[in-house]
Amino acid sequence: MNGRAFIALGVLSTVAQAKNPAVVSLAQAQAIAITNHPRIASASLNAEASRSAIKEARSALYPMLSGNVTGVGAEHDSTLSAGAVTTSSIYSRASSGIVASQLLSDFGRTHNLEQSAKLRSASEDQNVTNTRAEVLVEVNQAYYQALAAESVLKAVQAALDLRRLTLRQVTALAQSALRSTVDVSFAQVNLSQAELDLFRAQNDSRAGHARLSAAMGYQRDQPFSLADEPLPSPLNPDVNALIAEAQRERPDLATLRLNHESLLRYAEAEKDLRNPTVSAVAAAGVAPFHDSRIQETYSGAGVNINIPVLNGGLFKARREEAESRAAAAEKDVEALSVQVARDVQIAWLNANDAFKRLAVTARMVAEAKEALRLAQARYDNALGSIVELSQAQLNETSAEIAAASAKYDYLDRRSALDFAIGRLR
Repeated sequence: MNGRAFIALGVLSTVAQAKNPAVVSLAQAQAIAITNHPRIASASLNAEASRSAIKEARSALYPMLSGNVTGVGAEHDSTLSAGAVTTSSIYSRASSGIVASQLLSDFGRTHNLEQSAKLRSASEDQNVTNTRAEVLVEVNQAYYQALAAESVLKAVQAALDLRRLTLRQVTALAQSALRSTVDVSFAQVNLSQAELDLFRAQNDSRAGHARLSAAMGYQRDQPFSLADEPLPSPLNPDVNALIAEAQRERPDLATLRLNHESLLRYAEAEKDLRNPTVSAVAAAGVAPFHDSRIQETYSGAGVNINIPVLNGGLFKARREEAESRAAAAEKDVEALSVQVARDVQIAWLNANDAFKRLAVTARMVAEAKEALRLAQARYDNALGSIVELSQAQLNETSAEIAAASAKYDYLDRRSALDFAIGRLR
């Protein structure tokens, strides 16, 4: 069992047993998903099945041994005379024996079939890697979206607390005839709006946890809290280098390439159908109860050469079908290569755009806080209106939400870029 599996089992046990939600990091969430997600298990089982296909193809190279037990009651002096060119006499008997056969040569067909099966198996192994990458990027994105929803919830809760405080202050001032009841009404409306925002943020946070639980392979939402994630290293400014890396590393592209090579070997195997097949056959047995005209024991061995001559164009059609499928698979590789280059470039642009928003939103938070401080001071000194104060509070909340969303949007887009390059494994 690898290290990730141990981490996953440990976290699973902690989540199940703890009364308070356990803190789950992104790495732990990934390890749980790799161990727990049924899509990865399905891909692994398909890869295991493909390895059996190699043994199936190779089996033709080994001796075949079978046993026979036969009992016949025949009409005296009867002979099979219909259905074949030759005639065969039939004798009453009860006998048993064995037949052994060994392929001597089929001029490369079985070897090509075996190589084709090996390439298909390697393709399935790459598909396991690709499925794991797809699950990991879903976990990453769900994790960042859940963290963003929690950050928004905190900002909305802080805004609600501030508006409750403002309502208490304005109400006290109105009772002292220092402010009008209109100000109280404005403060009450702002408080109600903050409560609505809180309900929406709470629902978004719960939905984020549900999405993350599903991405980790659970059928129901799991009770755990999330650890914040730091920003990654700066982006590589050379997008062409990233595209070249993706062309080398993307497991789905490797899957199609191996599938194309497998189909090429299969087409070679189908072409080999036109060649002769050379086999050795041996048989031996005993007939304890038999007609007087046959012996009690029998044995024999020989070599057979099967040479295909005419079969209605079957072998040619099979070869042409296999060659066409191989040519189509080559075009699939080309099409995915174009798509990979496009995906990397778009993901790189999106990540750069999200990174630029980090500085802008941070500056906007600082400006909104300063504007709120000034608006509060103006209102406390009877120089500003409740509308001005309410707008400043709204701007400060919006800036906090935008800053939180910008950070996790950047992490989300960096994860999408890593997936597009093929770095998630």
